[in-house]
Amino acid sequence: MTSTSALDLRRPTSEKAWGPAALDERRERTRRHLARLAEKREYWIEHNRYYYGLLGRLLRFLVEPEKRVLSVRCSTGAFLSAVRPKFGKGIEICDEIIEVAKRRHPRFTYGVAFPDTDAFAEHFQRTERFDYIMFNDIDDTVDAQRALQNLRPLCERHTRLLITTYNHLWEPLVTWAEFSGMKVPRIEQNWLSGADVRNLLTLSGYETLASHRVVLFPKYVPLLSAFLNGFCARLPALNRLCMTEVHVARMVPSPLEREKLSVSVIIPCKDERGNVAEATRRIPALAGRTEIIFCDDQSTDGTGDEVRRMQQGYPECEIRLEQGPGICKSKNVWTGFDAASGDILMILDADLTTMPEELSYFVDAIASGVAEFVNGSRLIYPVPRGAMKGMNMLGNKFFSLAFSYLLHQRVKDTLCGTKVLWRKDWERIKPLLGSWGIEDRWGDYELLFGASKLNLRIVDLPVHYQERIYGTTKMTRVFQNGLVMLRMCWHGFLKLKLGY
Repeated sequence: MTSTSALDLRRPTSEKAWGPAALDERRERTRRHLARLAEKREYWIEHNRYYYGLLGRLLRFLVEPEKRVLSVRCSTGAFLSAVRPKFGKGIEICDEIIEVAKRRHPRFTYGVAFPDTDAFAEHFQRTERFDYIMFNDIDDTVDAQRALQNLRPLCERHTRLLITTYNHLWEPLVTWAEFSGMKVPRIEQNWLSGADVRNLLTLSGYETLASHRVVLFPKYVPLLSAFLNGFCARLPALNRLCMTEVHVARMVPSPLEREKLSVSVIIPCKDERGNVAEATRRIPALAGRTEIIFCDDQSTDGTGDEVRRMQQGYPECEIRLEQGPGICKSKNVWTGFDAASGDILMILDADLTTMPEELSYFVDAIASGVAEFVNGSRLIYPVPRGAMKGMNMLGNKFFSLAFSYLLHQRVKDTLCGTKVLWRKDWERIKPLLGSWGIEDRWGDYELLFGASKLNLRIVDLPVHYQERIYGTTKMTRVFQNGLVMLRMCWHGFLKLKLGY
């Protein structure tokens, strides 16, 4: 029999709720607080229209239009409407704010639940998935880790999770704005730094891909606001002072079996007759099915005839010949991509300066889920004398720094021709071609910019770079090409950094 003293030891010394009940009480306090403010919520949004406009613009930049979007803590549905979804669903914690959202944006579906409770799952069908999930107000979510875990069943491999939080350096100004009536009053808040959010994502089975900071000056003052928010807020040091941060993450995917995948190896060729046979013989079986697509870009040395000879000599290999437009390498590569039928697309330059035998590393990286876009890097292993000109080497190192800043991810060798991505992601990148303000003759920048815009996980993979044996390099006029690349970087800066 349990003694009275033993029971007393297990009881709290006060009448307040204890254990999980205390968390439920905090949820209820948050719900009542939001319910009281529901009818006034639009007033504060309108009163701070400039701030919400900046944040909405960033979300539109990060979320592709016409996708399936879930907004957790959707408030009145303003941000859900801003990203222009094909199907949108909003979840909030009280009926009162949902009623306002239904009046403001009736075309969306809504539900009432706390994201960190079992009731959250009741609002979704067993097979329901979303392309993007936006999570606002995580700062007053009682159990943030459980909320993030509750979102996992709603994610596909390509789903992107966007978490909005604010910089606690602004705490004194935010508190003053609440006291003066300029901002909606808050209730108990979590003290979540950017590092804390990224750590919670890791603990919940996600990987952080990028963090975007916005709003250096939350009120509109002609010229001054545009300068501070449109330019200064994008600079590497000053952006750490921004008021709001949006973290982009993906669920860590499970590995896929290579035997169940198909691979298309795209080999752009122009006057590369002497390398066709070597490429055919040296490309290993990369998955359950491997097709080799030679894209002959109006060659004059019999490259096409050599491909046809390989088709006859190696009937066990799935070799195809496509005719390129004869304009530039990028257009030739796009021809191969559009003709490909594999799940995975990979580019192998016909000069074979990248070893075909190492293509299996690329398939491993993308099938394992480590990467969604694999970029070859020739600047890891020693480069044989004569394989790469000194000016090309310096240019590559400069552009690697520029691109790592532009893409939010480290890219050491932007011009390595060996790049690998999922075909379904190519279909998403394709509409962005030609939108970067300057023509990309090689295609490397279009692919990297597009992958970054879609927040794909980009990973560098070291390759052994060798001197070509047959033919001559097409990368001539180094200084002129360098100027073109500089212009590409500038336009990338305008679109990727100043475009939101």
